[in-house]
Amino acid sequence: MPQGAVGFGLWERSGRVPKCHPAPGDIACFTIYNCTCRFELVENVPYDLPFEVNTTAAKPLYQAWISLLDIAQENIHVASYYWSLTGKDINVNDSSSEQGEDILKRFERLLAENVSMYIATSMPTLSTNSTDLELLENKGAHVKKINFEHLTGGVLHSKFWIVDMKHVYIGSANMDWRSLSQVKEFGAVIYNCSCLAKDLWKTFSTYWDLGHANATIPSPWPRNYSTHINHSHPLEVEFNGTLTKAYFSASPPAFCPEGRTHDLFAIISVISAAHKFVYISVMEYFPTSRFVHPERYWPTIDNALRRVAFNYRVQIRLLVSCWTHSDPAMLHYLRSLSALNNPHTHISVNVKLFIVPVFNHTNIPYARVNHNKYMVTDKSAYIGTSNWSEDYFTNTAGVGLIIKQNSTNLRRRPIQEQLKTLFERDWNSKYSVNLEDVQGQKDCNWRDSL
Repeated sequence: MPQGAVGFGLWERSGRVPKCHPAPGDIACFTIYNCTCRFELVENVPYDLPFEVNTTAAKPLYQAWISLLDIAQENIHVASYYWSLTGKDINVNDSSSEQGEDILKRFERLLAENVSMYIATSMPTLSTNSTDLELLENKGAHVKKINFEHLTGGVLHSKFWIVDMKHVYIGSANMDWRSLSQVKEFGAVIYNCSCLAKDLWKTFSTYWDLGHANATIPSPWPRNYSTHINHSHPLEVEFNGTLTKAYFSASPPAFCPEGRTHDLFAIISVISAAHKFVYISVMEYFPTSRFVHPERYWPTIDNALRRVAFNYRVQIRLLVSCWTHSDPAMLHYLRSLSALNNPHTHISVNVKLFIVPVFNHTNIPYARVNHNKYMVTDKSAYIGTSNWSEDYFTNTAGVGLIIKQNSTNLRRRPIQEQLKTLFERDWNSKYSVNLEDVQGQKDCNWRDSL
């Protein structure tokens, strides 16, 4: 059994999931920080994916990344599964790579202006050509490739930036030109929020400090990696003038130093606290392991959704990607979950599949997919970096941002209401297909039907 998996069965049957490495004395140590921050939801909508006129949209991801690079003055820390910001990295000549190439040039420019850059990525990298990292390293960037396969049996799947220790990007997008043009991505940017940025930097440090040969995971981690900001004691800050509670979670448990909430616990907590609805948008949803053979049944999240739907009549909507690389087995699990739906007893569990049309982009591999990894309820918002299957929470590195706002300001909608509107845009769009209309993986390849 992978490190961190022990004991989940007992907790799951009791309806609870443990916080990893809970910090003794959390309450006594915890400090309320005086932070006023600016928060933006960001997304990339792929080319040839038009929505209805006047529908809500978040800030374009490309613009958000440019904004962060424009204000960078001292240092940038980036954690990303891999780097592929130029079309030539995958031997593709397509104009849609221009934005990624522009981002790479802006990183080069900042290095020339003596802005320090620290890059943590996975080893071995997914990209077959690491020219981006070689280029940046030759220009002065500090790069470490962390061997998570050796450390935990997983990969570094986190995707976040920390700029000048006060601005943060977190979301589904890798450092890939397709994330700015061909893949549907979602995330958030937080400006002028040193309290949260420095806390996320502690997670970055857990990667960075193990980026050397023969590294081993400390047990326990030294105190300087610990945090007082977590599920039990979220940070109280102002986002856009509205009082907000927020914290970062992390996976796997072995990379949760004292006080850090495990990402899985954060997800289960958000689901369990919902009173009215739970809306989820993820690329992949499996109540099993995915990369361990033989596969194991792992119903932790699945049972949490069933529990709130059945016991408390919370409305569940699950929007899962359907694309060229979808595993047909996923449809069976989704049908099993949706079978709980029963309008006569007011149990509402609905599943749809989101298909990004391919159209004229057949020459671009691993594109044209809804790569989102977020959840919104009537109480909270969760924005993460992991797909929803066991491996991502037991042995793969990921992070999540959990936000709760109770706005009394009539001019500002709570973040969870903004996210709900974006989810409903996707759910009600022509790209969202009823589960019963898809019989197999071949239906995920529709090109002319949308």
